[in-house]
Amino acid sequence: METNSQSLARTPLYDLHVELGAKMVPFAGYQMPVQYPTGVLKEHSHTRTQAGLFDVSHMGQVRLTGQHAAAALETLVPVDIIDLPVNTQRYALFTNETGGILDDLMVANAGDHLFLVVNAACKEQDIAHLRQHLSDRCTVEELSEYALLALQGPQAAKVLARFAPQVAQMLFMQTATVTLAGFPCFVSRSGYTGEDGFEISVPNAHAEKLARLLLDQPEVAPIGLAARDSLRLEAGLCLYGHDMDDATTPVEASLAWALSKVRRADQARAGGYPGAAIILQQLAEGVARKRVGLLPQERIPVREGAEVVDANGAVVGKVTSGGFGPTVGGPVAMGYVDIAHAQPGTLLQAIVRGKSIPVVVTKTPFTPQRYYRG
Repeated sequence: METNSQSLARTPLYDLHVELGAKMVPFAGYQMPVQYPTGVLKEHSHTRTQAGLFDVSHMGQVRLTGQHAAAALETLVPVDIIDLPVNTQRYALFTNETGGILDDLMVANAGDHLFLVVNAACKEQDIAHLRQHLSDRCTVEELSEYALLALQGPQAAKVLARFAPQVAQMLFMQTATVTLAGFPCFVSRSGYTGEDGFEISVPNAHAEKLARLLLDQPEVAPIGLAARDSLRLEAGLCLYGHDMDDATTPVEASLAWALSKVRRADQARAGGYPGAAIILQQLAEGVARKRVGLLPQERIPVREGAEVVDANGAVVGKVTSGGFGPTVGGPVAMGYVDIAHAQPGTLLQAIVRGKSIPVVVTKTPFTPQRYYRG
């Protein structure tokens, strides 16, 4: 990661973050706010109880156009894109030839095009991957002139509906083009916190105006990357490059729910994406290890990289994300364990600085997801 701030990119909200007193850190090639003066705990609980505004403009936004765009994209993901309804988005995964995950992404059917959001750290490789494989069947266009804001929390809908009343009618994973502060924005009812909320694609030139408008609302506070991480961890959501990577399959990552039925064995459009044979075999026969939630039984946080051992001290897994869960009121973690130890309720130990910390295999999310489904 770049540490020389001169070589780091800035989002359109950089000056606003500095004005708000944010601590800026390098992240995925950008200078990003890790926290604001109120601190991570308050930012986290504010998002869970009111509404938090996140700058996620470092993410990659991509438009695919052409009548065969959906069929083309299906050659890269194990997901149903062809039958994705208009004004709806779906979680998807780019896979490689061994079934490993190259990145996770969101795909929306915007009517005359597909709109993709990919992870910041992967966006250059993802766009190259799309261009390499799809350019002969559709147009691949990076939307670098757009920023991305996320408004998350139980008051998010009430706040956004002040400016665009129709957003109150949207359901989880629905999308719409709405006018906010006088300009059209592409909005999805989704997020990365486990709360109800919206992600807003807005032209760079208008991003600061929209952010200030939202921050002027009494329910809204700015939220940094640290609270974004603790919120998503409590919600049991994966962070690419930590909880899954190109050596982890969707089945191992406990993401089989994202593998659309129509793309499964004996279905109309079975396979046809990289690594399909391996992934379909794993769906049928199972895997040797899988991602699970881990609940440490002491107050000591168990962090990424900690080994997980059984009662005999044999290594059975590894922690991939961990920290303090402010809403849970204690430490939470996720990681991979051998399938024999993956049943909820299984007692294991995590090794933290040479000390054994008891951890219990637990279903995720750690705190209930509160998406608005009507």
